[in-house]
Amino acid sequence: MTEGNTQHWQALGRRHHLPPFSDYKALNAKGSRIITRAEGVYLWDSAGNRILDGMAGLWCVNVGYGREELVQAAARQMRELPYYNLFFQTAHPPVLELAEAIAEIAPAGMTHVFFTGSGSESNDTVLRMVRHYWAVKGQPQKQVIIGRWNGYHGSTVAGASLGGMKAMHGQGGLPIPGIEHIDQPYWYGEGGDEDPEAFGVRMAEQLEQKILQVGVEKVAAFIAEPIQGAGGVIIPPDSYWPKIHEILARYDILFIADEVICGFGRTGEWFGSDYYGSAPDLMPIAKGLTSGYVPMGGVIVRDEVAAVLNEGGEFFHGFTYSGHPVAAAVALENLRILKREGIIDRVRTHTAPYLQRRWRELADHPLVGEARGLGMLGALELVKDKRTRTRFSGIELGMRCREHCLDNGLVMRAVGDTLIISPPLVISEAQIDELVSKARLCLDLTAGEVE
Repeated sequence: MTEGNTQHWQALGRRHHLPPFSDYKALNAKGSRIITRAEGVYLWDSAGNRILDGMAGLWCVNVGYGREELVQAAARQMRELPYYNLFFQTAHPPVLELAEAIAEIAPAGMTHVFFTGSGSESNDTVLRMVRHYWAVKGQPQKQVIIGRWNGYHGSTVAGASLGGMKAMHGQGGLPIPGIEHIDQPYWYGEGGDEDPEAFGVRMAEQLEQKILQVGVEKVAAFIAEPIQGAGGVIIPPDSYWPKIHEILARYDILFIADEVICGFGRTGEWFGSDYYGSAPDLMPIAKGLTSGYVPMGGVIVRDEVAAVLNEGGEFFHGFTYSGHPVAAAVALENLRILKREGIIDRVRTHTAPYLQRRWRELADHPLVGEARGLGMLGALELVKDKRTRTRFSGIELGMRCREHCLDNGLVMRAVGDTLIISPPLVISEAQIDELVSKARLCLDLTAGEVE
């Protein structure tokens, strides 16, 4: 690829393209980086630079790029049945077989699936489904869903409302009515000198306080990611989830575990709920379901909830592309690859422990206040003073480091002054070494600037 091609595509972007989550004025002045191909854990841009993708696309390319099996699955299905909908009391084999395959790997007692086109649509669906569930049970007043500040559940109106990203709430009059939030279990950023386990219990107890404040008779569900992804890879203290489950059981409130990021092997288990021993009532899924090769999402539903929905008459909800046959065929093959190659087992027993050991070595860097991670997830907290956890002010240190990473062949994401990774599950030890080495180089380059 030539520089001329790059300039051509950047010009097209300036003239016609409005990308997601972008400052259009700033991006148009700079120009987009043009990604042209990918293989394994690597990307190539239009200038020919090879880049290790430490974010697996957007948390999703679990089996890596260039899997011919997924290409062929899509091609076969396109030739046989490229599209049909699930409205009008119809179905097709790929979606039915996929529903069965998901039921086989889901937590016990979760054997029903409603399909969508994305994680955002999945979280729109759980809002509708939860409220419909309680109405069928004769408790239509149970409308309120409690989420967490800095949680992320998508960018649609309902998804952004369920999430707790205040910048998103500031655009468009969000959140919509009937959504409440409690604090996140972010010990490094918000726990101070408090014991982590005591902090975890205290954050969980906010759920009970909010339930009682709103009124038990009005609260329908609590939604949370097992590990907050877009919020900065926030890993709760071990005391957090047991206390949350105790509170939900006490007040008979549904639990929605958003598995859009954690699902399909990211934690070394099929789902983050498996890792934490949770028993959700609903699980939104997407991303790793197809390894990002085609868009698809869904909601896995506990049997007791599905039994109520089965008695509730028509559920007036769905999408043109719910259970798209091509997406279903790709998802089926993706699940077969994860099983056949033992990818999740290898993550759990081998590559995730190796990644976490190497990743924590970065804690000795002068800019790193904490290096944390779990499974194939990691975060670095960038600070000015390790002892006080004081941040740099006014210089967007995380974005500076992210730019150094891209310039030196590594994708890491900046969430404020927290750098995060989520590499493909197929990453090797040698590639983990490369990732950590490049991360350290870019930390050094960033430190050189702020000095």
